[in-house]
Amino acid sequence: MHDHNHNQETIDSWDASHRPWPLPKLPWLMKQTWNDLLFAHYPVKLENLRNTVPDALPLDSFDGMGWVSVVPFHMTGIRLRGLPPIPGTDRFPELNVRTYVTIDDKPGVYFFSLDATNWLAVKMAKMFYHLPYVQAEIQVKQAGDFIAYDSRRRSVAEARLSCRYRPISEPFLAVKGSFDEWLTERYCLYALNRAGVPFRCDIMHRPWPLQRAEAEFRLNSMLDANGVPVESGQPVLHVAKKLEVRIWPLIRT
Repeated sequence: MHDHNHNQETIDSWDASHRPWPLPKLPWLMKQTWNDLLFAHYPVKLENLRNTVPDALPLDSFDGMGWVSVVPFHMTGIRLRGLPPIPGTDRFPELNVRTYVTIDDKPGVYFFSLDATNWLAVKMAKMFYHLPYVQAEIQVKQAGDFIAYDSRRRSVAEARLSCRYRPISEPFLAVKGSFDEWLTERYCLYALNRAGVPFRCDIMHRPWPLQRAEAEFRLNSMLDANGVPVESGQPVLHVAKKLEVRIWPLIRT
């Protein structure tokens, strides 16, 4: 992943041609590195998804089916543009539950929930990005070639994830038009403000270095906690070792 000279790189040297639309004419606001990430993708009927996603957000589907993904990972190198990392907020684990929506031909993600350990990050993300962050206790450990991940939401004990996962293929880039691409290559998120108005947050990174994965779920109540009735308990799995990301400010859609 070209890590030897990563630190010297600027966003301007990144090729953005794989993004389906141009970046906003605004400076990026924050950078993060996402590590040891699992995508566990579950099929869900569109009418069931429609009942749980605000009407202001048009649902995305693949072959007539909606999808919801449970995404555990841990972040490092978090900092605001022009500022050094702030100790205590520059690295922490996070657990996302998300689905897929599109506005104006810009495919993005919508978050049902984001569990994180850092109270300041939770507060800031809620305030500036209208994102449904909640505090959780999360442990992430390397266990041989597995990543062992355990999350327990502080406010609702039933929102739990306890699993371990590992890659079972070489890294690959999703083929254009493929299901892998549809699930992962999304360069924005959508959030609603208090008045229910949709906003878009653009993100930029290289194409995902995906690997096929296997996972063992000891406990996963993240879908139930978000009221999402999925069609199959057997998820489609990907992992990604590391991805550096830039995040733009929210703009109204």
